[in-house]
Amino acid sequence: MGVEEAGRAATGKKLALASIGFADVRVGAAVPGGAGVYKDGLLVVGLPVPKDDGLDAAARVVGDLAARLPDVGAAARTFLRNREVAEFVSGALAGAMTKAVLAPLETIRTRMVVGVGSKHIFGSFVEIVEHNGWQGLWAGNTINMLRIIPTQAIELGTFECVKRTMASAQEKWKEDGCPKIQLGNLKIELPFHLLSPIAIGGAAAGIASTLVCHPLEVLKDRMTVNRQAYPSIAIAINKIYRTDGLGGLYAGLCPTLVGMLPYSTCYYFMYETIKTSYCRAHKKKSLNRPELLIIGALSGLTASTISFPLEVARKRLMVGSLQGKCPPHMIAALAEVVQEEGVKGLFRGWAASSLKVMPTSGVTWMFYEAWKELLLGSRLHA
Repeated sequence: MGVEEAGRAATGKKLALASIGFADVRVGAAVPGGAGVYKDGLLVVGLPVPKDDGLDAAARVVGDLAARLPDVGAAARTFLRNREVAEFVSGALAGAMTKAVLAPLETIRTRMVVGVGSKHIFGSFVEIVEHNGWQGLWAGNTINMLRIIPTQAIELGTFECVKRTMASAQEKWKEDGCPKIQLGNLKIELPFHLLSPIAIGGAAAGIASTLVCHPLEVLKDRMTVNRQAYPSIAIAINKIYRTDGLGGLYAGLCPTLVGMLPYSTCYYFMYETIKTSYCRAHKKKSLNRPELLIIGALSGLTASTISFPLEVARKRLMVGSLQGKCPPHMIAALAEVVQEEGVKGLFRGWAASSLKVMPTSGVTWMFYEAWKELLLGSRLHA
């Protein structure tokens, strides 16, 4: 901000004028009374023009200054109205809100799956409270929140995007024919039109989120199982890197991907199928919150039950080094469980897992659909 002498007016008096500098300042028509309006997404602020005919040209130029400032709010709204962005943000918010409420169930489930402490839900709950207080129920919740926000954003965003892309491609293939490969004189048509866009989207969602966020899953599990050895995220990263190197942050990645494929595919397929069938049966275009909660819970329960033995093997591989023994691969982990505990051991912690998965799945879908409806509005069913 600077003050300059405008020169002498016709009356022989000096006039001091304030000259305010803005980025992208331009000279334009003055706005009466100095009012500001938005035009073309920018804020136009005009300075009032004094009506004293004795002012010289310099005074009039200063009075005609207009400042154009970007409308940040409008830009943010436009950005969030993009379908892919809205789905990404909705997934992140839904995941964060769900984990904040249901963290204790995740803690109990993880301990039971890896064989730490009591084999019963209530017994595990009492042990945690006795040894670590109520705060122990949220052990590892910070890393859990850091993990779930990008995981849910990537997973739900990828699912929606791949599902739409696959459905659009199938429509094109119906008109132009499916892609073909040629082996010598033999042409083979790839039957991509038989694939379910929902199943492909679910599988892609699970793979994408796992590849990006697996290190956070490792950190969360170790902090949950052994809080004394891993009291903070920084210490956990340092210890894992010193003992196992960078590969330690990706311990159990292969069984995770193998286990994620059937779970994620079944999870999204069940949700979309049940939701679509229910809407058709009741002639509804959308579901209310309780209906979304129930359908989401049933989808999570079904998918979790089918893939639970793989989940047990995955957890054993990820935290096996804490107990001084780590199976070399997933098959060895499954065999070890069966040898020690029988076939029932493959489903140890299933009740606790269901107790966690059902409300988590239901609440996540409820929050996700609510945020998506809020951000997209009338475009939701476009």
